[in-house]
Amino acid sequence: MPLVKVYDAATVLRHLNGIVNIYKPANMSLKKVKEAVLHNITRDLNEMQVREPRKIEKEIPLLEPGGAANPVLRKIETLDLSDHLLSTGPRYIMKDIRCVLVAGLGYHTSGVLLFGMNRGKNKASKIQKNRPIRTYHVSGRLGTATENHFPDSLTTVKSNYKHVHPERVSALAASMQASHQRKMFELCGVDIQSQAAYEIACKGAVRPADNSQPVIYGIKLIEFNRPDFTLEVHAINENENYLATLVHEMGIELRSVAHCTGIRCIRHGQFSADTALLRHGWTLAGVMKSLREQKKVLEEHPYLLNQKIQLHN
Repeated sequence: MPLVKVYDAATVLRHLNGIVNIYKPANMSLKKVKEAVLHNITRDLNEMQVREPRKIEKEIPLLEPGGAANPVLRKIETLDLSDHLLSTGPRYIMKDIRCVLVAGLGYHTSGVLLFGMNRGKNKASKIQKNRPIRTYHVSGRLGTATENHFPDSLTTVKSNYKHVHPERVSALAASMQASHQRKMFELCGVDIQSQAAYEIACKGAVRPADNSQPVIYGIKLIEFNRPDFTLEVHAINENENYLATLVHEMGIELRSVAHCTGIRCIRHGQFSADTALLRHGWTLAGVMKSLREQKKVLEEHPYLLNQKIQLHN
């Protein structure tokens, strides 16, 4: 279907519905990201063709020649000055657009951030309930530990890291992945080697009923340049403090110390960072393009909205 250029702001606003994929920068709060996106949308809407001031009828006395004592009242149509832009301000403000978050990212985390716009709030709620697995690139640095496990806090411990090799990090990551997989099936009350565990695994990823319990489905080393390293982590119910603590604990297991230098969410279910809007694209045109792209993703993967995921206590 060919695209049609529209200049009427009200028409554009009626079609501003669906899921938007935003690339959140690091060291920027969710509130600031949301405000920046909505501010740019309303700014662009107000630069389009907006509604003209309302017209009202007024009765104005007109003096007939020689009849000052008996003026004639005539009705004329004029603009309602109380509805003029100079009186009311911009036609569109941020409160005119309903926007909800699918799943948040921490202050230090960058990457894929999904919003539901207007009638897309329902889709956002369904995606949130289905809890798709998110993929992260978590970077760490050996030799230094900090108070909050991030580089913007005070250093607490320093240690030698010359003995750490990529093979040891990969082996530790594989061991942690196996431990989490075993823990998932223990939460279901079955043995990981049993037929019941196999049948549960065939139904898809095992998700805990408790939304506050982080679960790691995969973790592997993808880059090692001592003292820096990068892990790829697949998880649900996670947050940036959990991932930073994971790096800290890996440093201790490696008989050293480590802190997290960066967290980047590269995928949220089927929504990837490749189609996320960078900051220069946080405009009305960019958001409309993202709405079309994410609509195609939902059409190609309808289970994101329709699948009833099996939860286990």
